[in-house]
Amino acid sequence: MVLSSTTYLVYHGPKIPIKSATFVSEKFEVGPGSIVQKTLVDIKFPKGHIRVKSFDGELVDEEGNSVPLYETYLHHWFALKYFEKSNMSHQPKDPHNPLKDSIFKRNDGKCNSFILPYHWGLGTDSRGTSSKLPDPFAVEQGNPANIPPGYEEKWLLNIMTIDTRGAKNKKACTECRCDHFNLPKDFYNFTMGIDGKRLSPEYKGGIFCCQDDLQCKLKKGTHEAPTRRLSIRYKITWVDWDEYQVPVKFYILDSTDRVRRNGTESIHDCQVEYTVSKNGSSDYHVQKANIPMERGGYLIYGTAHMHAGAVNATLYRQDGRTLCTSTPKYGTGREPGNEKGYNVGMSVCYPKPGSIKIHDGETLTVESRYKSDFLTGAMGQMYIYLAEKLPQERTSPQNISSFA
Repeated sequence: MVLSSTTYLVYHGPKIPIKSATFVSEKFEVGPGSIVQKTLVDIKFPKGHIRVKSFDGELVDEEGNSVPLYETYLHHWFALKYFEKSNMSHQPKDPHNPLKDSIFKRNDGKCNSFILPYHWGLGTDSRGTSSKLPDPFAVEQGNPANIPPGYEEKWLLNIMTIDTRGAKNKKACTECRCDHFNLPKDFYNFTMGIDGKRLSPEYKGGIFCCQDDLQCKLKKGTHEAPTRRLSIRYKITWVDWDEYQVPVKFYILDSTDRVRRNGTESIHDCQVEYTVSKNGSSDYHVQKANIPMERGGYLIYGTAHMHAGAVNATLYRQDGRTLCTSTPKYGTGREPGNEKGYNVGMSVCYPKPGSIKIHDGETLTVESRYKSDFLTGAMGQMYIYLAEKLPQERTSPQNISSFA
């Protein structure tokens, strides 16, 4: 399904059409207590050499209705670019490895291996967090010069949902607490952690206890509740490529990154998630990482991805000054987008373009703050967009209005 529209930026010069399209992903089935963690390949994405202005997603049912978080918890969705051999597009895919021989293109962040690689993505905070980039900044995609010869540019969605209908403890399920799932008896003998080593029995909860097809423990009499088919509905806005758009780079900075130095090289070790322990001597648990930026740029946008229990996340520059603080919005009702007790959105920082420049080699500090109650699977990631140049450094119209 695709819904399209076109609006316009107001330039004191040539008009630039903003295009938009709404897509609906492949359906997946959920039932009471079920975990779904899937990768959907070759998703719909605007074609051609474009500049993306926003990318937003949410969970919907077969009728297109928004699904409330207290029924099915959207842990995350994220979009990742990859390149597939051109001659593979019309051939049958290996069902066990549909991305065989593909080349993945991660974001500009420096997390190790293939950790936090995506270009867009959120979770429960999806409906209330703006992804819009102010004009004339945008994310360049589809540039033929950046596509390897013999390959096509494609996109995938990775999703993780937890259906908490009938769960004994909804909160524990959404935190992926291991003792609230029907783990196999030998779970810790064969499950590998983020470091590639066997998971320790001390691991109390997080994404490794929320694997596809596992089951959250249910109250008696709820196993027969109906299954249903859900999708990710996502909307993308973009403009066709032209000389007036200013490209930005996207970085994910993780508060669990255990950075160490090897001579002049920075070695990153992002853990993605962590456990918050209850601390009677403090109201808050603070997790922080000092992350050197190989390349800097002008800060255009900043926000954070966090879970329920979050207080805020802050990005500091090397001299200790605050660059951006992102705070959660907690729902107060029942309707989708305002579910009581859930983190339904994170605030966004939009500095005046040119007012904040991060220098090459500067070390930034990411700090995530949660209430000091026991919590597993906590996350504290800052999303930032940096521009290497500003509009006045390019040949561009003056007095460009803001994108709304």
